[in-house]
Amino acid sequence: MAIKFLDLKKQYLDIKGEIETAISNVVETSAFVGGSEVSAFEEEFSEFLGGSVRTLGVANGTDALEIAIESLALPKDSVVLVPANTFAASAEAVVRNGLRVQFVDCGADYTMDLADLESKITEQTSAILVVHLYGQSARIEEILEIAKEKNLRVIEDCAQAHEAKFKGQCVGTFGDIATFSFYPGKNLGAYGDGGAIVSRDSALLRKCEEIAHHGGLKKYEHRIVGRNSRLDNLQAAILRVKLRHLVAWNTRRRKVAKLYFEGFKDCDSIILPEVKDSCFCVWHLFVIRIKNRDAVMTYLKQKGIEYGLHYPIALPNCPAFSHQSYVVESSTPNASAWQEEILSLPMGEHLTDEEVKEVIEAVKDAVCG
Repeated sequence: MAIKFLDLKKQYLDIKGEIETAISNVVETSAFVGGSEVSAFEEEFSEFLGGSVRTLGVANGTDALEIAIESLALPKDSVVLVPANTFAASAEAVVRNGLRVQFVDCGADYTMDLADLESKITEQTSAILVVHLYGQSARIEEILEIAKEKNLRVIEDCAQAHEAKFKGQCVGTFGDIATFSFYPGKNLGAYGDGGAIVSRDSALLRKCEEIAHHGGLKKYEHRIVGRNSRLDNLQAAILRVKLRHLVAWNTRRRKVAKLYFEGFKDCDSIILPEVKDSCFCVWHLFVIRIKNRDAVMTYLKQKGIEYGLHYPIALPNCPAFSHQSYVVESSTPNASAWQEEILSLPMGEHLTDEEVKEVIEAVKDAVCG
């Protein structure tokens, strides 16, 4: 039988009764846009993050980033530092706000390399977009110190880090503003698109709400030119159900990661993820590095084991961001080299111990001989 990279159907079947009740309640009330489920989810997600922030639901994670950056009113054509190893949305949101991107290389934990970050700050730099990648916090404490010294704004992209923590504090509660994605494949995923913006700055979040709601907080009162980006009531109801299970699901992900670490510890040809003691990682992805990746992928496919590549092309090497006027050209050697080596193994609460062991043995057979 195939070992799935992610199994959303199995997850659904485990909570089917709760989900169907939540959906039915929304349909019966006919409150599809706005409504009590959205406001309830916003409150519950804020509490989940520790209660120090407020939450605004929006249509998706990319909108969340775009709106969050817009709310900061950064100087036009100023430069935002963005990790080279992340999904395109992180950089898209910067460019679509009339700003320029400069990519920062990744370190051994795949998040921003601090030495490279500091070396790229200039008078044109206005903000740092921190991505808490693969379920692990970036070195946020040190990044905040750098930002304070250089008078830079900090945006946290937490699309892969629901419940991830740094020194016991949830990511998304450190910077000026933060965003989450609820794309179905996330640790906390909707049954469609969804996203959220969080901040402890109520004025900043109110600005985001205005932008997301056609430029006003009341219908037909358009204070600014805004847009339409709302988390719908149906998705909010689903997210409320799934939020109740998230800690248990993340606990299982951490157990799967532990099995991977134990299983691969004697194979020097496999470079395992680096996890800092200060970080509580929720393992959105378990990413290894190997030299003979194509051969390993072929072998896994033959064995019926699914895998992923996150990301096969570092953003500075993508056509959209290579030699473009809105990108400050700079070197990112780790991201460029590692794009040929990274491999994402199956990860999620759907995996049994036996399935994890099968993945380990298959990878070791292909890599270590």
